[in-house]
Amino acid sequence: MMNTQELAQELGHPGAQKLLSGSIARLAYNGHDGFPRVIPVGFYWTGERIVVSTASTSPKARALSSRPEVALTIDTGSTPEEAKALLVRGLATLETVDGVTDEYLAAARRSMDGPQLAEFERTVRSTYKQMVRISIEPQWARFYDFGAGRLPVFLANLINDGQSDSGGQ
Repeated sequence: MMNTQELAQELGHPGAQKLLSGSIARLAYNGHDGFPRVIPVGFYWTGERIVVSTASTSPKARALSSRPEVALTIDTGSTPEEAKALLVRGLATLETVDGVTDEYLAAARRSMDGPQLAEFERTVRSTYKQMVRISIEPQWARFYDFGAGRLPVFLANLINDGQSDSGGQ
């Protein structure tokens, strides 16, 4: 996959850190029928792992218990100049906990406070008797900032090759 130093460098990039402070990612995993799935999920970055919390009866919890390999993308921007993306591949570890995971509530605290947060917490505590903490250990990561020219290698090569071809005419 990627060595520890390279991984830390990608995840530690200020743009990657900003994306990791967000709340929504797209999680890809293999379903029990063998077909891939990509679903939006709430997440919480602990500084070492990406944590997704879900109901113990969810299809993703069932599928990940037998095939823990995942990919995530966290992205932003509505134009090519604004587009930023963090791609992560990793291994998921599942743990069933009684009640609501701490990370689920910590993620909610980022976007709510006061009465709204209290009501949210009451609702989720009455809804979930158990949750599954899906703790994703990154094995590979890459941060792209398209507006700043931090591009996938194949795209940067394509652009550079196109510029060198047109430069001689």
